[in-house]
Amino acid sequence: MENSDQKLKSSLKTRHIVMLSLGGAIGSGLFLGSGQAIAAAGPAVLISYILAGLMLYIVMYGVGQMVIHQEIHESGMSGIVKAFVGGRMAHFTDWVYWATWMAVLIAEEAGVSTFLGMLIPGVPLWVFALIVAVLGTVINLYSVRAFAETEYWLAFIKVAVIIILIVLGAYLLLINDTHLGFTAPAVQKASTSVAPSFAPHGFQGVLTSLLIVIFSFGGSELVAVTVTETENPKEALPKAVRGILIRIISFYVIPIFLFLQLLPWSKVSNPNAPSPFATIFTKIGIPYADKVILLVIIIAIFSAVNSAIYATSRSLYSRVQSSTHGIGKQLNHLNKNQVPIRAVLVSAAILFLGVILSAIFGSHFWGFVAGSISFTITIVWIMLLLAASIMYFKRKETGHLFLKLITLFVLALLIFVLISQVVTNPVQLSIFAIVICLLAFFSYRKPKEKA
Repeated sequence: MENSDQKLKSSLKTRHIVMLSLGGAIGSGLFLGSGQAIAAAGPAVLISYILAGLMLYIVMYGVGQMVIHQEIHESGMSGIVKAFVGGRMAHFTDWVYWATWMAVLIAEEAGVSTFLGMLIPGVPLWVFALIVAVLGTVINLYSVRAFAETEYWLAFIKVAVIIILIVLGAYLLLINDTHLGFTAPAVQKASTSVAPSFAPHGFQGVLTSLLIVIFSFGGSELVAVTVTETENPKEALPKAVRGILIRIISFYVIPIFLFLQLLPWSKVSNPNAPSPFATIFTKIGIPYADKVILLVIIIAIFSAVNSAIYATSRSLYSRVQSSTHGIGKQLNHLNKNQVPIRAVLVSAAILFLGVILSAIFGSHFWGFVAGSISFTITIVWIMLLLAASIMYFKRKETGHLFLKLITLFVLALLIFVLISQVVTNPVQLSIFAIVICLLAFFSYRKPKEKA
């Protein structure tokens, strides 16, 4: 039975949306990417996290305003921006976002397989990939409520562990206890004739780290895709947006600050070093801390895989839902729970491709995919801000002068970041991202007018 006349079901509650906005941004970007970001910028990486957090807040505030001022909510990222940037650019945004999350699927799958291999040595990589693919696919196939509830509790576990880390780290700093193996900052400075530099690699290091940090924050904008499946989007999305800045500071900036205070930054950025989470939990005397943290990291990254399947399937469905023939008609099928099952299956299938690519490129694969993701996420953020800016100027009641100016400033800053990424990234990475964008732009076909 074809369900092309049906619509996605509004099953997501406000608590789901709030946790999704948080859970989508806590994956391998925090547990794997933080070390790379610190290596690029040193302690000045805090500037990158705060700056990227401010940019994300302005982007998401604009998304919230566009949702509030829309009477009809269409599916996909294009449904948010179409009224302001037109059909072609909305189509472009959807496909770039789809490609972004397809890359996220591969990157996060590579991350979770790596950590599962550390937790259970000797098991072939494809076994872990199969487990991840099957679980993620089944959860997303059943119903949107099943996805939301699973993601809610996975995100809850991630948040709880980060809060425990913050409490333990603050306790260690307050007691200034060095017998656990930590050296207080004052002792570190006294032991060397040259004070450690806050920005050892200068402005270029901060700019480079932004690439990884933007990847880390990518996922928060996922809430925009949930509009058509949210019970009360005009209440849920603004509520999720209001807490973004606090959540970024709480779950990224504070943990990174504690890492830098309790551990030498060169040790935190060492790719062969254990997770800073595990190091701190072990030093405090928590039994099997390394295994516990590995399990939490696996949960965190699987959560991101779960979100990625949802995001890719909904972005794909939004592009094909009106198709009446060909592949599009096959992909826009909804099951009895109003889930786009074929779009979910197509999106989840990329996990198996990720296993092959991970085996070919080895340890360099995650960094390559992460770089390409940050490239395309920057473009998506630019499109969201551009649409919000147009709305602010076309509908004067939606934005005051300061909001317009700060939005334009952040828009210019993101464009500068994008240009810097094109200039400084490896040539093959830039070509990869540019090809994705060109395909997204030129694949647009203007809908035929009905007679």
